[in-house]
Amino acid sequence: MRRILAGRVGVVSVAVLAVIALLAAFGPLLAPHDPLLQDPRAILAGPSAQHWLGTDNLGRDVLSRLLAGSTLSLVAGVEAVAVGLVLGVVPALLSVHLGRVVEWVSLRVMETFVTLPFLVFAVAMTALLGNGLQQAMLAVGILIAPGFYRVTRAAALPVATAQYVEAAVLAGASPWTVLRRHVWPKVVPAVAVSTASLLGASLVIVSSLTFLGIGITPPTPTWGGMLATDLQYLYQRPFGPFVPAALIVATVGACNGLADALRDGPSRRPARRKVVADVAAST
Repeated sequence: MRRILAGRVGVVSVAVLAVIALLAAFGPLLAPHDPLLQDPRAILAGPSAQHWLGTDNLGRDVLSRLLAGSTLSLVAGVEAVAVGLVLGVVPALLSVHLGRVVEWVSLRVMETFVTLPFLVFAVAMTALLGNGLQQAMLAVGILIAPGFYRVTRAAALPVATAQYVEAAVLAGASPWTVLRRHVWPKVVPAVAVSTASLLGASLVIVSSLTFLGIGITPPTPTWGGMLATDLQYLYQRPFGPFVPAALIVATVGACNGLADALRDGPSRRPARRKVVADVAAST
């Protein structure tokens, strides 16, 4: 954490994600109005003391819907990443240590996932299993699993042939012990970077699906769904799409910034110390 907070990008990213996490945790409690309550007398109203961000086409308070929709939007992204993490990391580790058959099968499965068209696959999954959040996030998790698989496998392959791993195998260590003690600690940094990066990508995908009405049943509020509604009434409320779009952009940007901080943090300080040591030795 110190290395992440050592850079300005890491500090800003962590601060933004902390605010977004608070909105997701306490947003529904902080909402000044019922996000589903309709007021026919205040349809498409502008900002006022009663409605700080105005109202939508059904007279619902926009601020309340943004706060209430924060939880579902972020939980959906985290759920998709969790599915992709399990479907990508576990087969990657097993493919390295359980022989060529497991390796061949897992590679073919991941290549199949890569070729799946995103939107068509998401629509097919929701049509097959029902138009629900879990079904849509399962589809998203399957689509991002190859990203986790490639990163994990690339990080685990050099470790699998290391001398200390071969010594542990010769000493009688089981494959599970080798994975837990020797391989997994070396793979965690790469998986952490991929998790932060793919969380941002998942939020974009979730927003795109809810923008199209996939995975969410109205009138449930989500950032993508609110953005779609505001774009339909852009003439009456030209500022309407700004706030949900800004929340999506800020969250995705913070996830990418955190991924950069995780990737660069562990390597900069040791490199600087090595340079200082080399200079001191030469003098």
